[in-house]
Amino acid sequence: MAIRNIVQEGDEILRKKAREVDVIDEKIQILIDDMIETMHDSNGVGLAAQQVGILKRIVIIDLYDDEGTFILINPVIIKTKGEHEVEEGCLSFPNKYGTLVRPKEVEVEALDREGNKIKIKAKELFAQAICHEVDHLNGELFVDKVLPGTIHFVNPQEDPKEE
Repeated sequence: MAIRNIVQEGDEILRKKAREVDVIDEKIQILIDDMIETMHDSNGVGLAAQQVGILKRIVIIDLYDDEGTFILINPVIIKTKGEHEVEEGCLSFPNKYGTLVRPKEVEVEALDREGNKIKIKAKELFAQAICHEVDHLNGELFVDKVLPGTIHFVNPQEDPKEE
């Protein structure tokens, strides 16, 4: 496994639509393992293959709970329910955050890393992460959807407790 570079804001690959995965071979398995390691190294909740420079419809999500890491290949959101405002950031936009409206619940169909069809019903943060990552696969970015005037920056070197 290897930690890959995360594509940053301004790279045109983030605006491209990813291609479906036709065959889940050893190259795809290595990519998935690298994506998991890269996301964990960056303390991310989700990562799309575009963010490591690969135009394949693969996302990984880890809420750091007992469920472990979810691997979604060729994910399609088939149902949404409700709406709420959430704060969101992105590993490709370090320290940039904004408020946007996401569904409270989603249902997604995808393949797992073995190629089995799976259907997941997700709520709250998990639903938000799925929407964010599927947007990446379609070349859409969270900054396109933020509510006007809500983008803000957080400097990780600043500790608000130290004044």
